Amino acid sequence: MTAPSDSTVSAAGAAGATTSGAVAAAQAAIASASPLLRLHRDDNVLIARQVLTLGQELPEFGLRLKAQLPAGHKIAARRIAQGEPIRKYNAVIGVAARDIEPGDYVHAHNIALVEFDRDPAFGADVKPVDYLPEDQRATFMGIVRADGRVATRNFIGILASVNCSSTAINRIAEHFTPERLKDYPNVDGVVAFAQTTGCGMSSPSPHFDLLRRTIAGYAKHPNLGGALIVGLGCERNQVAGLVESQHLVPGETLRTLVMQDTGGTRATIEAGIRAVEAMLPLANRVTRQPVSAAHLKIGLECGGSDGFSGIGANPALGAAMDILVRHGGTAILSETPEIHGVEYMLTRRAVSPEVGQKLLDRLAWWEDYTRGHNGQFNGVVGPGNQAGGLANIFEKSLGSAMKGGTTPLQQVYEYAEPIDEAGFVFMDSPGYDPVAVTGQIASGANLICFTTGRGSMFGSKPAPTIKLASNTPMFTRLEEDMDINCGQVIDGTLTIEEMGQQIFEHILRAASGESTKSELLGLGDHEFVPWHLGIVS
Repeated sequence: MTAPSDSTVSAAGAAGATTSGAVAAAQAAIASASPLLRLHRDDNVLIARQVLTLGQELPEFGLRLKAQLPAGHKIAARRIAQGEPIRKYNAVIGVAARDIEPGDYVHAHNIALVEFDRDPAFGADVKPVDYLPEDQRATFMGIVRADGRVATRNFIGILASVNCSSTAINRIAEHFTPERLKDYPNVDGVVAFAQTTGCGMSSPSPHFDLLRRTIAGYAKHPNLGGALIVGLGCERNQVAGLVESQHLVPGETLRTLVMQDTGGTRATIEAGIRAVEAMLPLANRVTRQPVSAAHLKIGLECGGSDGFSGIGANPALGAAMDILVRHGGTAILSETPEIHGVEYMLTRRAVSPEVGQKLLDRLAWWEDYTRGHNGQFNGVVGPGNQAGGLANIFEKSLGSAMKGGTTPLQQVYEYAEPIDEAGFVFMDSPGYDPVAVTGQIASGANLICFTTGRGSMFGSKPAPTIKLASNTPMFTRLEEDMDINCGQVIDGTLTIEEMGQQIFEHILRAASGESTKSELLGLGDHEFVPWHLGIVS
């Protein structure tokens, strides 16, 4: 739907929300027993806490519903004139495409998405972090590598430099069944990271560099006790060039094979099995020991979001990340297209204008990238998001940004770039879940927290995924896949802060080796998806 030609949003009135203010407003609204949530006193829409019926009277708001309203969806709190901004959390999520009457259903059919000026106000909301002294920081049972890096899992990984070696690495990994690994109880498994490119691509190019950076990030990852890189021999992404360009150091726990030199498919599979067998005793020598939570790097992801994601699950995860940062840890927000429209909530927390501008530069890159590929950057969200109550990308972004909590934005990184700053940081990525998480892990994330309102079935290796449900009905229906029920916030049984504390404690247990639901289901073997940035030729 296009915006009415006379629809305008003033720069001064467009960006009213701050992260901390939004969380406080949500908590106050949830504390009431009302079936409707008003997230900010200046909002002109209300959120249904439960299914509401046509004609239902809501005397506390002076409203009578003019539509059946699914849980998580919006109604008009008052008359909204055509072209008037629609506000949620006092942030603009669009304008009225036509006159909307009190009690009307408000969704994609009557919200028009319009761009508006947003003052980045670099650093305006930066507040010093109250870091805990090192001797008071939480601990988990981690695996300390020889170079001091800390792991949460202990896999052996097999990486393909090119699609042509993907079958071989899968066959190598398949050989190592639980029965064959029973003598190595400290090894979590042997996993293949197959991929679909590595040739038919320009080199050098940003796409080529990104692929190499991603593969190297996995090969160097602390959660791998050993790594084997397998190439074909004639591909663009030559194994020798990959190793040299990424400063990888082959040795006992980092080995390479080239199929055309080794003798073909069968011979490479056999050689790969022997190489992994030689690494297993070395990888098995680890023991877990208490280490500071400062060693945790958490990738933040959301998928299959609904109208409750930005009210309970994402703010609660943000509260957990505020705790983590106080303990010296790192929270990694990504999915650049899904902060579009609320990027000011992050630039206002940037520690310097340079860091804030880096974020704006990535958004500008995305606008150019999508325009050049006839793609979508600021439009329709997915069918699941719409069914869950999210009208457009601005509304989805509003909730998505809250996963990052309220602490200062310390740095902005490109996809799969090694993260060397502690605290809250941003890594550029698409919004597509497997691609975003692959980049976060390549950047150093040793655990992933994934919020979902519809029920995403996702897992990852070598860093495990914790899945957080935004609402209780979905959690109950999909409990085998969901780790944490953030619907308790919507139900009013836990505050955002209490839920955040529970999430933080769950993170410590998972980092210590407690299996997540996705691990128990065996997910993560097929979710290695490097970003395909360039043209295949």
